[in-house]
Amino acid sequence: MTPVHLPRVWQWRVSGHLPEAARHAPVLDAAEHARLGALRAEADRDRYLVAHVALRRVLGERLGLAPAAVRIVRRPCTDCGGPHGRPVVAGDTGTHFSLSHAGDLVAVAVAEVAVGVDVEEVPPPDVVAATAPTVLHPEELRELAALPEAARPAAFARCWTRKEACLKALGTGLNTPPATVRVGTGLRAVALPGRHQADVPTLPGYAAAVATHEAVTDDQGKGCT
Repeated sequence: MTPVHLPRVWQWRVSGHLPEAARHAPVLDAAEHARLGALRAEADRDRYLVAHVALRRVLGERLGLAPAAVRIVRRPCTDCGGPHGRPVVAGDTGTHFSLSHAGDLVAVAVAEVAVGVDVEEVPPPDVVAATAPTVLHPEELRELAALPEAARPAAFARCWTRKEACLKALGTGLNTPPATVRVGTGLRAVALPGRHQADVPTLPGYAAAVATHEAVTDDQGKGCT
């Protein structure tokens, strides 16, 4: 039996950790500083700073390195060959990570196998009505339609974070049409072959999920994200 490699997940509130992240901003590398500077909205810059400082500190502790010494690179994309495939720790095949942020929340997951984490704010009903038909599996659409209208936003967010986490762990991201992946909208996720997933307790008004994939080849880790 293939062992289940359980991930560790950390969460931070952007508003609560921004001052500390600002003090540790020098740990970011040149590419991260450039991307941070290119973000036009202050809220986007704040989320990026907290997320990437937190990621470096988590990885540094795991690897026994100073956060600034962690080298994060991207594998080539199998779709276009560009340098924006799965982010990985340079030279370390035993440490896999995933990063997500939304609203006032940042999450990082680390595992011994390919891992994906996703956090989302629970959307308003009109966004659910407009988005669900394009991203949910037909069975998930039926599940959603059977719920009281007031329960649909939370169910949609639960389903969406599961999908994103699974597709991040697989390495394809949204290059795999989300509607082709069934994870379910209910309190128990639909099991997927070769993957392990779980909803993650989080802040009110948010949903979060994590997934691992036990057998990812090099090619599977290079899709556009």
